[in-house]
Amino acid sequence: MVRKRRTDVPGGAESSESPETGGGRGGVQRPSQQQQQGGGRGWGGPQRGGYGGRGGGGAPRGGMAPQQSYGGPPVYYQQGRGTQQYQRGGGQPQRRGGMGGRGAPLGGPSMSPVPEQHQAIETSHQPVPYGRPSETYSEAGSSSQPPEPTTHQVTQQFQQLAGQPEPAATQSLPASSKSMRFPLRPGKGNKGTRCIVKANHFFAELPDKDLHQYDVSITPEVSSRGVNRAVMEQLVKLYRESHLGKRLPAYDGRKSLYTAGPLPFVQKDFKITLLDDDDGPGGARREREFKVVIKLAARADLHHLGMFLQGRQADAPQEALQVLDIVLRELPTSRYCPVGRSFYSPDLGRRQPLGEGLESWRGFYQSIRPTQMGLSLNIDMSSTAFIEPLPVIDFVSQLLNRDVSSRPLSDADRVKIKKALRGVKVEVTHRGNMRRKYRISGLTSQATRELTFPVDERGTMKAVVEYFRETYGFVIQHTQLPCLQVGNTQRPNYLPMEVCKIVEGQRYSKRLNERQITALLKVTCQRPQEREGDILQTVSHNAYADDPYAKEFGIKISEKLAQVEARILPAPWLKYHDTGREKDCLPQVGQWNMMNKKMVNGGAVNNWICINFSRSVQDSVARGFCSELAQMCIISGMTYNPNPVLPPVCARPDQVERVLKTRFHDAMTKLQPSGRELDLLIVILPDNNGSLYGDLKRICETELGIVSQCCLTKHVFKMSKQYLANVSLKINVKVGGRNTVLVDALSRRIPLVSDRPTIIFGADVTHPHPGEDSSPSIAAVVASQDWPEITKYAGLVSAQAHRQELIQDLYKAWQDPTRGTVTGGMIKELLISFRRATGQKPQRIIFYRDGVSEGQFYQVLLFELDAIRKACASLEPNYQPPVTFVVVQKRHHTRLFANNHRDRNAVDRSGNILPGTVVDSKICHPTEFDFYLCSHAGIQGTSRPAHYHVLWDENNFTADALQSLTNNLCYTYARCTRSVSIVPPAYYAHLAAFRARFYMEPETSDGGSVTSGAAPNRGAVGRSTRAPGAGAAVRPLPALKENVKRVMFYC
Repeated sequence: MVRKRRTDVPGGAESSESPETGGGRGGVQRPSQQQQQGGGRGWGGPQRGGYGGRGGGGAPRGGMAPQQSYGGPPVYYQQGRGTQQYQRGGGQPQRRGGMGGRGAPLGGPSMSPVPEQHQAIETSHQPVPYGRPSETYSEAGSSSQPPEPTTHQVTQQFQQLAGQPEPAATQSLPASSKSMRFPLRPGKGNKGTRCIVKANHFFAELPDKDLHQYDVSITPEVSSRGVNRAVMEQLVKLYRESHLGKRLPAYDGRKSLYTAGPLPFVQKDFKITLLDDDDGPGGARREREFKVVIKLAARADLHHLGMFLQGRQADAPQEALQVLDIVLRELPTSRYCPVGRSFYSPDLGRRQPLGEGLESWRGFYQSIRPTQMGLSLNIDMSSTAFIEPLPVIDFVSQLLNRDVSSRPLSDADRVKIKKALRGVKVEVTHRGNMRRKYRISGLTSQATRELTFPVDERGTMKAVVEYFRETYGFVIQHTQLPCLQVGNTQRPNYLPMEVCKIVEGQRYSKRLNERQITALLKVTCQRPQEREGDILQTVSHNAYADDPYAKEFGIKISEKLAQVEARILPAPWLKYHDTGREKDCLPQVGQWNMMNKKMVNGGAVNNWICINFSRSVQDSVARGFCSELAQMCIISGMTYNPNPVLPPVCARPDQVERVLKTRFHDAMTKLQPSGRELDLLIVILPDNNGSLYGDLKRICETELGIVSQCCLTKHVFKMSKQYLANVSLKINVKVGGRNTVLVDALSRRIPLVSDRPTIIFGADVTHPHPGEDSSPSIAAVVASQDWPEITKYAGLVSAQAHRQELIQDLYKAWQDPTRGTVTGGMIKELLISFRRATGQKPQRIIFYRDGVSEGQFYQVLLFELDAIRKACASLEPNYQPPVTFVVVQKRHHTRLFANNHRDRNAVDRSGNILPGTVVDSKICHPTEFDFYLCSHAGIQGTSRPAHYHVLWDENNFTADALQSLTNNLCYTYARCTRSVSIVPPAYYAHLAAFRARFYMEPETSDGGSVTSGAAPNRGAVGRSTRAPGAGAAVRPLPALKENVKRVMFYC
């Protein structure tokens, strides 16, 4: 699965691959630097300058003069919709609210009877024709810059700017998730060209059985589901006919058992004896006795599930869905190796080596889902990493990539072996058929030949080598290696590596390195037609019609892919600068290029320097590269001084901090007497640069306050036009320019965005990799800073508790000894900077939230919508712009395929469905407002559509309006000339959060060596902002410098 050609190349340098560029020069505008701290009390004063750089004021060059408010007749504004109210028991829904509106959520107050009057003030302003250079403004500090307003002035300006009470469109939040309903679907969309696609959903007939749930308690209690299952399997085998009324129960491996119809008792005790599989047939196998109590708990209700699927009940009966899921998982769980919702087996496809003792296993994902067509079984192909069942000595050789007997292990080797083997199950091979199994807890610090242990109560010591020779007649060869420690740490057992073999079927859950990821992607990357074939084959191989559990419960599964109505939304027209040969452009199949076009607002790079950390790049090559890059930026429409402030300098990667600070200081010494700033740092990096990329970004963005562009050595030597064009796109947005703008945005034709100042947020939280127990999660929020264009996004980042999904710093309030209660947080700061950049306050908020799973929808909405409300209210009493809150999901298993793979008009070059394909019927939620949108063209593998689910909507979006807005925004992503697979604000938040991993303090606790592979590794592995001590508070990230915050530094 490939989202698009990634522009953060593994070496940490930034590149991208989109089509060729060309053209001449365009205008630039850089507004004022005076920026009031976010988190003040109220709004910053309106600033006439545009946004983001330094210098200037007035109308953005080639843009429109910001209006003080929008003209036009008074608008009457009806309150936003909540959802239908349901009477319990599923009677007719009561409608509340006006035409097409929906009632307030249960528990929340309904809307005021009279719609708020909404007056607009007429203002006369002459829009400047877009893309024409308007007059040049003087540098910052000149008389064109208004002085920083006082708080009193700000308040006055606000009253004037507001001119009227804010429409109280917002509904108050219910106190708990129980009283909350997500918005209902506002009807289906109609826009676009209709077509049929196939989805990997298989219709499941709802059984009409009488489901019963029983509580199971097994004593002695064991933590392993495998043992629990073995106990229950034995029980069913022995007592199904005699005691269970011939029923075949489905068991979840823990505390619940389900049957189709009642068992002939309310409660019953059973005694079950299991033979331990630890010893082979040669030795006596241990017997373990268990007491099992089965007790009637409840009847699982399928009636309500039926009502829900018909749209006559609001919330999904989770228990009933869970029962069906467990029933359909029963058979594959006994056949294959279950991992989460997937099943893997070496029999489901060839194993592929991934290197360092790992291999990939093929498998499938299976999940039952409520959809508009009824129940559906979602099946997808899947692959994951397993530990190869090798002798431990061979595993260690592969892990270290050398023969272990050749030289002694270093400390780094030991750490690597210990990390890889901790928790892994092994079986012993030195006792014939007795293959006893153990779990590895660690390594001994001494070599095997030095190890002794007490053999009796008197403390008589015996050497391990001697013990193995005398007891088993086994001569240990590798006496220089440490032993494996198994069992508990109080009474450690020592096992020489050479008598142990890794048990088959253990999934590797720790982080893969770059090479392993590449190898795994190669295995999983399948063309759509191939993947569809494999999915159909899996369904037929699973033979649900013959599955005894499915039969018992009366579940029937179709063997055909669901055929779904879809529409292909048209691509939007994009605006480029009027001085280019092509002033606008209509993308074809999700892509276009910069040939004959100039950036709509070229930024200015007047003062720049270059630092070269690559030994293989000579000075002359570095100079030549910088010169070519400058030319490309000029051709693309930027103002770019071809000469650096100082000549390029070579430096050693281990001196990154000293070199950066010295060079920055030298450049500023030269520039400051004339009041100039350093605009850009160009950095040449070695292809494998370890932690260098992250250190560099941290120092530039949090200490020096300068944006940087990193380029890998291989690209510097190749110097392809394609590469230079892409780098110029990134440089332009980093210095405050705009690459392109939607034509509809400029002509004010975007429904529910163009009619009044609208701010679009993107938010994401990235969590540390599995196996990192202490490092924090990082939240990032970006927000559009230009209106009506909506293409520039300022970003903020913040560290929070390990694996915390709710964004903690959206809104903050604290006590200050002198100022009393002070409020702040990411939302407030971004609203203030929008106001400062556009001269207007947002009158509508659209919030795209990435990375939330279905189970967390209510939690995230309650917490984060409340934070948005509080942030708005902290700026001005009664300031509550209507909010639309949309979750964006990429981690799902729905795939869409062309109805006919041979129809050239129905697929792109990769064989995937066309960009703009939207589906909002059949496989979507029975009643709520969600849709699948494939907004990008495939490159390789099968495209994964993004899933958008609306959790709150006070702006009353129609399906068409939200689907088109989302699709059109995907064409405004700054880093390449392709439409991307998720909406850019969410994508930018993801990039910003990923960037902030590099800002954390270097980790000191773990003795683990930091990988010297690609840069992203180090950011996530080697740093932590946790203060010492368990559960300690998360140390905040170092603050971004003000001038960095205002531009798209994360691109």
